[in-house]
Amino acid sequence: MNVVISGYYGFHNVGDEAILYAIIQALRAHDPHVQVTVLSNDPSFTERTYGVRAVNRWRINDIIQALRESDGLISGGGSLLQDQTGWRSIPYYTGIMQIAKWLGKPVMVYAQGMGPVNKKQNQWLVKWTLNQVDRITVRDEPSARLLHTLGVKRSIAVVPDPVMGLKPPTSPTTWWNEQSFTRPVIAVSVRDWPRGRDFERKIAAALDRSVQAGYHVVFIPMHGRHDDETSRRVLQMMTEHAVVAPHDASIEEKMAIIQSAHLLVGMRLHALIFAAVAHTPFIALSYDPKIDAFAEQANQPVFAHVERDDWDGEALFSYIQQCMHEREERKETMVRAVALLQQHAQQTAAQALALLKRNI
Repeated sequence: MNVVISGYYGFHNVGDEAILYAIIQALRAHDPHVQVTVLSNDPSFTERTYGVRAVNRWRINDIIQALRESDGLISGGGSLLQDQTGWRSIPYYTGIMQIAKWLGKPVMVYAQGMGPVNKKQNQWLVKWTLNQVDRITVRDEPSARLLHTLGVKRSIAVVPDPVMGLKPPTSPTTWWNEQSFTRPVIAVSVRDWPRGRDFERKIAAALDRSVQAGYHVVFIPMHGRHDDETSRRVLQMMTEHAVVAPHDASIEEKMAIIQSAHLLVGMRLHALIFAAVAHTPFIALSYDPKIDAFAEQANQPVFAHVERDDWDGEALFSYIQQCMHEREERKETMVRAVALLQQHAQQTAAQALALLKRNI
């Protein structure tokens, strides 16, 4: 069996790469002989990292040939069908699905987070395309509600994010051991956000107070150099000492760092998911409904929205202190909340393989 996977892959964003890694692992767990072809922005990196075939996601002839030779398309996961971060995503990903259907191949939407879809033409495009696919799975209830609102008539199943199916590392990283931390560690995941940067100064102020209260602070760049730049910008706003973990660390290494920390303060969705897999309590700083939705699933708090003015650094520090004092109770709450998500995460892969086998 040969499956093509389309998503935001080959851009060196650890969150999206973790999705791909998790999907491949889950497919191989159910069918060790499955052949995977990934549409990637960096095909050589994808082939080398995951042991799969990869083609350039921008070369239409290569995409058509890969789909023609396949038994079907998996679209996802991640937040592909949204127009919040740019105009290309929805036309691109729906276009890949339409090519697959034109070639007579089954298409499964795999644990995607949907929206926001603001433009009328994009709303129509999502509705028209998804009403043609063979199976739709989304990663949260708000995504399902959005598709129903847009007029998607196909059955929609809510499933866990694929990354919830990963196993946490068994030991700290070499980098972590070299730091010789002697106090509790707060891990921090920040990202750039175009609508103002005042939130960065608020975070820096809260982290300064945290260091003064006796904690170490470690920044985790989830999206390579992009998040490394943001992390170092926040670090420069601080007056106290903190460190930035290697931006090019592997998925397993970044998960191990979050697992070794006592608390995560995070903006990136997959930093929060890594924390949930590792049973590390987290405080979410939201910039998108997907953050709020996952925090609710994991029964962990969303402290604030980065664009709002109803919080400051001192308030965030007070909440960090509260969460550290209540750490064990919050950890127990999280473990109970995510147990079913972890159990069900790999079932989506079994559904995908069953769909493709019917086509064969």
